[in-house]
Amino acid sequence: MATSISYLSSRPALVFVVALLEYYLISLNHLVFSANSSPNYNYCGPIEANDTDLIQFALNLEFLEAEFFLYGAFGEGLDAISPNLALGGPPPIGAHKANLNPLFAPIIQEFGYQEVGHLRAIITTIGGFPRPLLNLSRENFAALFDQAAGFPLTPPFDPYANSVNYLLASYTLPYMGLVAYLVASLLGVEAGQDAVIRALLYNMAHWKVFPYTLTVADFTNLISGLRNKLGGCGIKDEGIIVPEKLGAENRTCSNVLSADPDSLSYARTQPEILRIVYATGDESVPGGFYPRGANGNIARHFLNDY
Repeated sequence: MATSISYLSSRPALVFVVALLEYYLISLNHLVFSANSSPNYNYCGPIEANDTDLIQFALNLEFLEAEFFLYGAFGEGLDAISPNLALGGPPPIGAHKANLNPLFAPIIQEFGYQEVGHLRAIITTIGGFPRPLLNLSRENFAALFDQAAGFPLTPPFDPYANSVNYLLASYTLPYMGLVAYLVASLLGVEAGQDAVIRALLYNMAHWKVFPYTLTVADFTNLISGLRNKLGGCGIKDEGIIVPEKLGAENRTCSNVLSADPDSLSYARTQPEILRIVYATGDESVPGGFYPRGANGNIARHFLNDY
């Protein structure tokens, strides 16, 4: 025993033991972090952030919606309509003018201009950050719809091909609410946009989406199901037609306004939103609409952790 104590008291032995302990601690920390970063582990509670960071987080979605609606309506985005609001960020990838009919075209134009106003309101009130790189290409939407369907669609889904496809593509854009007077004001318009899109799709619920065998309602259910899966925090999204058990008071199959069992709006946290818009199910792994990740302190925090 004396020999062992004497050995462990020597400097080389202490260095060895400390190094060994550090190795095991690092290994343990890696295992814990890997578990917390896995798409199979999802934190569903609130995050700690100040009001400025929370509001600025919404800029990521405002940029996404602004560019998609502006390009869909006009064939050009912020860089043509209000370039100062991009704050030097890169232009979006693969955005195009959509083949919209006379009913839908002015609605999408209105949505696009509304998003410009939202960006201006946030940036002029609390400041902003450069527009993140956005992927609005046909290929990205096709991959998202394949992921929702669970098999490759043939031909690949094209969001810009016609009005129905464009509305379904618009349905994939998540809407979020945050607490603050400014964002509460934005939320009224965002909720209105979502309601208009859902109502228009509901009017076409049983139409087959050419050239596929799936109906408009089928696609909304598949997309909502994918968002629930990626978000990882239960059912917070539903298609435009649902079983009665998910309808208002368990008595309706119509679901123009998606809501919880008490007919209250669903709420998603910032990590949930990132898991969905990245299409990875992991707030630390960018992809989907944000190939380099979203911007702002909240989004970059998760990327830095990764």
